[in-house]
Amino acid sequence: MIVTYEDASSPEAVAGRTLMQESQLLEDVAAGANDLLKFPFDIPLLGSQCDVDNAFWDPAEKTMTICYEDAEHSMRIFTAAEDADPNKSAVNAEIATFYHELGHATIDIYDLPTTGREEDVADQLAAYMLLEPDENGDVDIEEVQAAKDYARMFRAYAAERGEVGEDVFADEHPLDQTRMYNFQCWIYGSDPAANADVVADGLLPQRRAQGCEAEYDKLARSWSALLAPHLKQ
Repeated sequence: MIVTYEDASSPEAVAGRTLMQESQLLEDVAAGANDLLKFPFDIPLLGSQCDVDNAFWDPAEKTMTICYEDAEHSMRIFTAAEDADPNKSAVNAEIATFYHELGHATIDIYDLPTTGREEDVADQLAAYMLLEPDENGDVDIEEVQAAKDYARMFRAYAAERGEVGEDVFADEHPLDQTRMYNFQCWIYGSDPAANADVVADGLLPQRRAQGCEAEYDKLARSWSALLAPHLKQ
């Protein structure tokens, strides 16, 4: 993956570009992906002004784009939530966003099979990348927090959107509330003891929590098998 920060002119894009550059967001996630995966060709990872908050994989051009407006929107969400460090929370959410788009990218470039909606599968890869222990069995606490901030972002999206219409139910993406609860479930299921606060704080209903360990285990085993031929190690 090769990182490029494109120009920005709107206030929202300038703010998002500044956050992404100062945190070296794209450099860090690209380095992690390059260390992990055997890419068959160079992949541009672009920070861009899109005039809408978005991130996407382009299967025709084989490029990944993280829009500056998406980062700026995350900053506004976590500032409104009165986070101690809203910029850090915003960067966390964008890290998870990158891994979601990496899910789309790997499905495309490696021609991976999927048995459900691709948006759901891409969310699963993001969870797997953030929550799975390393080769020593250690979990990165900061990446777990990134998964938690990603879930919080979807809760904020749902609050901003309010009542939804038929177009939202028909969208290829699941509802923001569904994505929020999925991530809370996978966070809890990856280590119920370490992440018991997810249930204790009322972020995940107990009924769903009962099956989350098995749900995450199946998710992790599936992605481990799919990615195994394409890993550098």
